[in-house]
Amino acid sequence: MTLAIGVLALQGDVAEHLRALTAAGAQAMPVRRPDELNMVHGLVIPGGESTTMWKLAAAFDLTSPLRKRIADGMPAFGSCAGMIMLADEVLDAVPGQQTLQGIDMTVRRNAFGRQVDSFETDLELAGLSSRPQSPFRAIFIRAPWVEQTSEDVEIIGTEARTGRIVAVRQGPALATAFHPELTPDLRIHKLFVDMVKERS
Repeated sequence: MTLAIGVLALQGDVAEHLRALTAAGAQAMPVRRPDELNMVHGLVIPGGESTTMWKLAAAFDLTSPLRKRIADGMPAFGSCAGMIMLADEVLDAVPGQQTLQGIDMTVRRNAFGRQVDSFETDLELAGLSSRPQSPFRAIFIRAPWVEQTSEDVEIIGTEARTGRIVAVRQGPALATAFHPELTPDLRIHKLFVDMVKERS
């Protein structure tokens, strides 16, 4: 069964996620409207600019439908800005910025610094299909990190230099502070496709 997985196509790394999902075996489609959201079994919220994404979601009347689908258990994966969008609470948020409240965590915006502070590093991530387990080359661009989580959140990756949490999972929701869509490594997208299959 080929599952339809959407990518929130308001702003950010939409094309990159669509390509990665397709390569991981999913039927990938952009989502901009509530009727398109109703057609998918899971949703990726891409990297980009979280405040812009939130404003556009409100302008496209997507915020309430997104919150409802996520609250009802639709699998969701957020990378970078998408991690911020899925958090319950955001530190250093701009006035009026809200979230979709899909993961019980507190995230700090731009925690690793500005664009000039972008970096790549190898991460040891739990739960990825790889034998033998090999590091994931992660790209951080104006990335957030997770300040704290509830006990219901599984921490699947930390950044070695800072010790900060950069990848988490809670039930059908997955989030990374980095951009797996910008690498040829499909393991995180394959993990999410498997999560959608399990839920469906």
